[in-house]
Amino acid sequence: MKAVFLDYESLDKNDLDFSQLETVFDELTLFPATTPAQLLERVQEAEVIISNKVVVDAATMQQCPNLKLILISATGTNNIDLVQARKQGIVVCNCQGYGTAAVAQHTLSLMLALATSLLKYDHAVKQGEWNKASQFCLLDFPIIELSGKTLGIVGYGELGQAVAKLADAFGMKVLVGSLPNRPADASRIPFADLLPQVDFLSLHCPLTEDTHNLIDAHAFDAMKPSAFLINCARGGIVDEAALAEALRQGKIAGAATDVLTVEPPKDGNVLLADDIPNLIITPHSAWGSVDARQRIVQQMQQNVQAFKAGQPIRQVN
Repeated sequence: MKAVFLDYESLDKNDLDFSQLETVFDELTLFPATTPAQLLERVQEAEVIISNKVVVDAATMQQCPNLKLILISATGTNNIDLVQARKQGIVVCNCQGYGTAAVAQHTLSLMLALATSLLKYDHAVKQGEWNKASQFCLLDFPIIELSGKTLGIVGYGELGQAVAKLADAFGMKVLVGSLPNRPADASRIPFADLLPQVDFLSLHCPLTEDTHNLIDAHAFDAMKPSAFLINCARGGIVDEAALAEALRQGKIAGAATDVLTVEPPKDGNVLLADDIPNLIITPHSAWGSVDARQRIVQQMQQNVQAFKAGQPIRQVN
């Protein structure tokens, strides 16, 4: 089978092993990135296309007579025209669950950084504040313990459950909120009732019409002034302008986000203003441990082997 990987640099930073993936193909060509103008020439003769973010639309597929399989080196499928793939009998497989441990770990890291004022103390030491201290330590910024605090989780799938498990190890009380337009039950609290109860609110739900701007000015008004928001889900779930104002006005104590509405924020973002207090932003890196990215390579190998055996796995069309 002849395969092309259209944008391997979105996955590999020269720290992954592709050798096992290469063994399942007769030929695998790796392209660091692919522009729309380069796409057709690179895929026209391919039997297998591998893409992370490069869009493979219906018009492209129609000009690929040999195409049998598309591998998405991620979970999201929005860059592939699944309807056209089905029409042409092209199997599309994604990768799933590869980053659960990494994202859960990152979520707790952000919670701990906020709870301990970690970045503020690091900055103070590097600015020489400890050198000038009259006591053996600095206690200039608030430090709270996770133990005994209430964590609210919105989105209780694999990721939400992994975060809950780690939070339990820190002695936190975990409450699960129901998503909008979904019924609450004995294990889930209505979203509006969840907000006033939490010390930390962690988001792990998909971005949909129901969850777009779920955390808005009204949500911040309902939260405790001492509460913290963590977003390792999708940028559009939080109204970014409302978050900036909530932090400036002290409506919540702090926030951390791994995601923005537009990534990368080449044209800027309201949350990148330098006057927003107690906000940590990481560059959509929560998923990106070398372990998680190597699992993607392994899952793609498995997907090809299963396809060859006539029993596709992780098929999404």
